[in-house]
Amino acid sequence: MAQTTLPFELITNHLPRAAAERRGLAGPRPESSDPTAFEIGLDHAHHHLTPPLAHLQAENPVHLGWSHGRQVYGPRTLRATAPVRRWLTLRLAAWVSGQVFEDVQVTPHFLRQIETSQCPVTLKPLSHVTGSAGEQVIDRLNTQAAYAAGNLVSLSLQAHQARQGRSCEQALACAQQLRSGQPGDCIGPGQGAESIPAIDKLDSHQWQRLAVLLSFATPLPHAVAASLPLVLMPPPRVRVINPVQALQVMLTLQFVHAGYARRLVALSALMPSSEVRQAFQVFMHTLLARRLSMPVSLTTGEPTSHAAAAVRRALQDTWQDALVQRRWQRLATRLTSAQCEQLLQRAAQRKLVVGTCQWLDADQATDGWSLETRGQVQALMAPRIDIGEAEAAMPGSARRRDSQNVPSCAAVTNCGAFQ
Repeated sequence: MAQTTLPFELITNHLPRAAAERRGLAGPRPESSDPTAFEIGLDHAHHHLTPPLAHLQAENPVHLGWSHGRQVYGPRTLRATAPVRRWLTLRLAAWVSGQVFEDVQVTPHFLRQIETSQCPVTLKPLSHVTGSAGEQVIDRLNTQAAYAAGNLVSLSLQAHQARQGRSCEQALACAQQLRSGQPGDCIGPGQGAESIPAIDKLDSHQWQRLAVLLSFATPLPHAVAASLPLVLMPPPRVRVINPVQALQVMLTLQFVHAGYARRLVALSALMPSSEVRQAFQVFMHTLLARRLSMPVSLTTGEPTSHAAAAVRRALQDTWQDALVQRRWQRLATRLTSAQCEQLLQRAAQRKLVVGTCQWLDADQATDGWSLETRGQVQALMAPRIDIGEAEAAMPGSARRRDSQNVPSCAAVTNCGAFQ
């Protein structure tokens, strides 16, 4: 006998976020001019938190959602963990600035995954002390994209304030200005020999690391991306959307795990021509020489997190070597962006990508980034999907249709290998 089934999962996914959890609760929802802000207020009440004072005016949609949530939930609230507080703060900041917040992948659990113990720019420990230089701050790498997975990173307050919304090109200019000896402020105990030239309290090495960090999520011309030394490994869950940089990361990480000799032979066979193969072998032998000089040894099994982290730090330091950079340039300039993407895809298919890194295609790499609107919320909101249409519209399809992805783009995303 034929039976009719209701696509319950589809309906749930197309209800507003968190509203699906509350669909059975009593009490009509009040009218709100901004459903996004209303949901933010509702989630504050769900976790027994009060929104900031600036959003507690009677007609503020955040206040409307919070007031309604207090009536609906009463004492039945959830525990407000530190990731939940950061998640709500981030959503509120995105709404205030008119930026898109992708709430399918960016969850409290995701924010916990991108936490690190050390700032990738200053290399100093991160803390939760409010107002301190090492306070952990969640920042967008590409300010022309949404608050979305792959575009968020944990930084220190010092690095966040120094950046001041600067782009990758502007951060590179700061590093070059300091290296060329142009005047800036100074950091250190005094204005003598012990002081270090700096711009906004970051020295040239820190600006260089910040520029490379921002470049991971910034679409760059192939030649520009190929010229950047890998002085910084991608932090957890950051996506490297420029194919040549993704190849750079993948090749460098070969030496983090044992068995790299076998993998290098297999990778060499994937090179598109004999000239590229020769440049590949010269570059990898240069990295191998630096790797063999490191005191950290790896067993045939999976390395401990401490050993792997030590090798990664040492490998990124080798990119300060002019010979490493010069031989990488020789390889990178003989490859096109499409060839780099093809190499990454084939390496992933043959399981030559070490650790838990993943290769993503262009659609997945920038899914939810809202590049077509430069990360801004559109003035005209898309019509709400009717429940009767839920079966025709699969979860996530509306966002993908509206998103604009960078053509010929690959991404390496980290699910823990760089932690």
